[in-house]
Amino acid sequence: MHGSMESVQKQIERYIKQKPLGSIFFPDDFSAFGSSDAVRKALERLVDKEVVFRIAQGIYTRPKKSKLIGEVMPSAEEVAKAIIKRDKVRAVPTGSYALNALGLSTQIPMRIVLLTDGSPREIKIGKRTIKFKKTTPKNLLAKGKISRLVIQALKEIGNGQVTESEEAKIIKLLKEEDQKDLIYDIGLAPVWIQKIMKKAL
Repeated sequence: MHGSMESVQKQIERYIKQKPLGSIFFPDDFSAFGSSDAVRKALERLVDKEVVFRIAQGIYTRPKKSKLIGEVMPSAEEVAKAIIKRDKVRAVPTGSYALNALGLSTQIPMRIVLLTDGSPREIKIGKRTIKFKKTTPKNLLAKGKISRLVIQALKEIGNGQVTESEEAKIIKLLKEEDQKDLIYDIGLAPVWIQKIMKKAL
């Protein structure tokens, strides 16, 4: 049997304090320390003590500190990455999030939309939203980290809407992609996107 409530809380607190500031935690991370109920109660107490902050339902962090602005919470992007890692799902940034990830847009997307083979859900992080959208496996087959973003970014811009400077930037980025992955991913893209991507070969 596990020890008293207090020990669950102490164990969680020690675990959290050993991790770098800005780390993201889920209740599952502490399942070795007690029942899910005990863990939930301990986390509530640690939130009250401000040892840990609750970013969203079931998502916690120990924020980084900044001289200028005080507590720095993890970005919605970081939270999205942590969820993908925890759930071992495949997920591809899409829409304005893909444009932003490639540096084709400087606008911070208020809605981060990811195509996933995991369960669809929406999480609010401050004013921003992370939306996991269920998709067909075909949309997740792309291998290249850059090329899969490029396919989604181009879909977002739209056929015939891609400016010369955007195209030049995309080709430059694609030249850094592993060529085998790039060739594979070109085969998955719509024809008009294939034409642009082939210029990087």
